Amino acid sequence: METMTPHRSRLRTGARAVLIAAATMIASGCVNDAGIKSDKQIAAPATYETQQSLPAEGGQWPAMDWSAQFGDPQLPALIDEALRGNPSLEQARARIEKASSYVGSANSALYPNVTGSYSWTREQYSGNALVPPPIGGTWQSENTVLAGASWDLDLWGKNRERLRQSVSQEKVADAEAEQVRISLSASVASAYTHLAQLYALRDIETREVTNRQTIARITEGRVGAGLDTNVERETAYGEMATSRSSVSALDGQIATVRYQLGALLGEGPDRGLKIADPSLGKGADVALPDNLPADLLSRRPDIVAAYWQVDAATHGVKEAKAEFFPDINLSAAIGLDAFGWGRLLTAASREIQAGPAIHLPIFDAGALRSQLKGRYADFDYDVATYNQTLIDALSEVATQVTQIRSTDRQLVDARQALDAQTQAYQLALVRYKAGLNQQLQVLNADDNRLAAETAVVNLEMGRRTLQVGLIKALGGGFDASHSGLDATVQTPIAAASSDTANR
Repeated sequence: METMTPHRSRLRTGARAVLIAAATMIASGCVNDAGIKSDKQIAAPATYETQQSLPAEGGQWPAMDWSAQFGDPQLPALIDEALRGNPSLEQARARIEKASSYVGSANSALYPNVTGSYSWTREQYSGNALVPPPIGGTWQSENTVLAGASWDLDLWGKNRERLRQSVSQEKVADAEAEQVRISLSASVASAYTHLAQLYALRDIETREVTNRQTIARITEGRVGAGLDTNVERETAYGEMATSRSSVSALDGQIATVRYQLGALLGEGPDRGLKIADPSLGKGADVALPDNLPADLLSRRPDIVAAYWQVDAATHGVKEAKAEFFPDINLSAAIGLDAFGWGRLLTAASREIQAGPAIHLPIFDAGALRSQLKGRYADFDYDVATYNQTLIDALSEVATQVTQIRSTDRQLVDARQALDAQTQAYQLALVRYKAGLNQQLQVLNADDNRLAAETAVVNLEMGRRTLQVGLIKALGGGFDASHSGLDATVQTPIAAASSDTANR
C-alpha cells in the first residue's frame, strides 16, 4: 500500500476544503435577484395601422446615388465632397473606433492573462529583525523573475455577455454613422435646392425690375400728355426702386446659403462662393414601396441603431444577473527569487504557486440588486426609445408623402392662377398705355402676377425639398442587410427574466 506523505495529504485536504467551501457558498449565498424583472418589448411594425397613410404603390426604395435623379451633376459631386470632409462624419468614425476598442477589451477577458516581471532590489537588512545573520545586518541584492497566468472561468457567462453587449454597441455606432451620412447628404441637397429657389426668385425679381421700368416709361409719356401727374410718376419710380431692393435682398440670401453649403462641405465660406448656379430638374415620380412598415426597419439607420441599443441593454441585464453568482479564477505563477546573481538560476531559487480563487457576494447592502434595477431601467428606456423611433419614422414618411401630394394639387391651381394673372397684367398694361386704365390698376395687376409667379416657384422648389425629405425618411439608400447590421432575430427582444437568465 502506498504511503501518503504529509505534503500530499495537506494538498488533498486543501483541495477538499476549497470544494466544500465553494459548494457551501453557492448553496447559501444571500444576495439574489428575486423580484427584479421587466415585461417591456420592442413593438412590431404591425402594431401600428398604416394601410391608409402608407399604401403599397409599387415604388422603389431610394438608391445610394439618389441625388442623380435631379439631373444636376453638381449635386452628387457636392454630396461626395461633404462625405469626404465634414467633421461630423469624422466624429462618427471616432465613435466607431471607440466602440471597437471596447469590443477588444471585452474579448480579452475570455482568455487567460499571462504576465512576466523582473525586479532588482538593493537593501540593507536589519540585524535585529526577522532575517537572521549572515543576511541580517548586511547589504544584499535581491533578484526576482516571475511569470504568472490567470483565467476567469466565466462559468455564468458574465464576460461573454459583456462582449456581446460591446459588439451590439459597436453596431449602434455603425448605424449612427450611417444616420449622420444620410442626414448630411440630405442637408446638402436641401441647401442646394434652397439656393436654386433663391436664384429662381431672383430671376423673377430681375424681370420685375424690367416690368417696373416699362410702367415708368409709360407713365412719363402719360405725364407729358397730361393724363397722369407727378404722383403717378413718383409712384412708378418708387415701385422700380422697391423691385431693385428685392433683388439686393435675394443676393444677400444667396450668399448666406452659399456660406452654409461651404460649411456642410467641411470647408470655409469661400468654398460656397465657387459653387456654380444650380440647374435642378424635377426628379423621379413619387411612389411608396410595398411592405413599407416592415421593410422600413432595415432601411432606417436610426431604427437599426435603436434596435441594437436594446440588444446591448439585454446583454447588460444578463451580465448584471451573472454578478450574483460566484467568480472562479484559476491562477498560477512560477519564478526565481534569490539574493545575488550566483544562486538565481539554481533549483533552490524556484517559486511555484497555483490554485483557484472563488468570490461570492454574501452581503453587499443591496449594491448588486440596485445595479440590476439600473440595467433594467436602461433596458426599459431603450425599448421605449426604439418604439418612439419607429412611430416617428412611420409618421415622417406619411407626412412627407401627404405634403408632396398636397403640393402637387396646389401646383395645378397655382399654375392656372399664374396664367390668368399674367393675362390680366398684359391687358391692364395695354389699356394703361392706351389711356383706358389708371396706373393703380396696372400696378395691382403686376403685383398679383408677381405673387402668382412667386407662389409657383416656391411650390416647385418646396416639392423638391419634400422629395429630399422623403428620401431621407425612407433611409436614403441604406440597407442594414448590406451593412452587416441586420437584426439577428425577427421577434421582439425581451429582457431576460429571472427564469431565463444565462446561468
